[in-house]
Amino acid sequence: MTLQKLARELDETARQTAAMVDGITDALAVLGDRNLNAEQRTKQAVAMIVSALQGQDRIEQRCQNMALAVRQFALLPPTAPDSDYEEIWANLVLDELRVPTLSGIAASQSTGEVDLF
Repeated sequence: MTLQKLARELDETARQTAAMVDGITDALAVLGDRNLNAEQRTKQAVAMIVSALQGQDRIEQRCQNMALAVRQFALLPPTAPDSDYEEIWANLVLDELRVPTLSGIAASQSTGEVDLF
């Protein structure tokens, strides 16, 4: 179970990273849009880049939390019960890793708002 959860969280981290890059790529397309005047292009592109980059902190925190969990897993004896692994997940800082009902599901939750992670 622990490795399956870790795999889901790594998949979600990859999805969030791709979404961040897509936001920046979209901003570059706006900069090249000749249907907008220079001020509109700049203003819109800057807003899109700022929005995309807001995900960087969340991605970094996810990676740090998963690395901490894996280091703690490595210290457990091979005979450790599943509850020891679950406790490690439960003690992480980031709710989407710590709370089982939020695990690996950010991609499927849509509020209609821009995805700021």
